[in-house]
Parts: sequence; structure tokens; C-alpha cells
Amino acid sequence: MTDQEVHIKRISDKLQQLVKSHGSLQKENEKLKTELGKKQDTEQQLKERASLLEQQLGIIKASSGQLDEASKKDLEKQLNHYVKEIDRCIAILSE
Repeated sequence: MTDQEVHIKRISDKLQQLVKSHGSLQKENEKLKTELGKKQDTEQQLKERASLLEQQLGIIKASSGQLDEASKKDLEKQLNHYVKEIDRCIAILSE
């Protein structure tokens, strides 16, 4: 083989290695994207669960009379918000 053929063969081998490496990196990237999606779903579920538990804790405190003034005001604001939402829904249904 001539020097040019050896050089071309070496470049070809390196190119094949790069193509294989690129393929494996693409597979790894897809795997990581899938894992990230699952983690984000889990995070969202945990946030929703935490929010629900906070609401339940607020209800328990309100029913037992253990609320301080700030908590009472927050509860009142939240209840007013719910009432407005219900009124809005009733208005939409009435149309």
C-alpha cells in the first residue's frame, strides 16, 4: 500500500469510529431524555401531593381552631377564591 492509501484507510477507520460514537451518544441522549421526563413527572406528582397535604393540614388546623391571624387571613382568601370560581362556573353553566 502506498502512503496515500494508508492515510485514507486511517481516516476511514477514524470516521467509522466517530459514526459509532455518534450513534451511541444519540442512544444515550434519548435514554437521558426519557429519564428526565420520568423525573419531571415524578416531581410534578410530588408537588401536587405536597400541595394537597398542605391544604389538608390547613383544614385540620382550621377545624381544630389552631390558626394564627395570618393563617386565618390566608384561609379566608383561599375560600373567597373558591367561591368566586364556583360563581364563575355557575355563570358559565347558566348561559
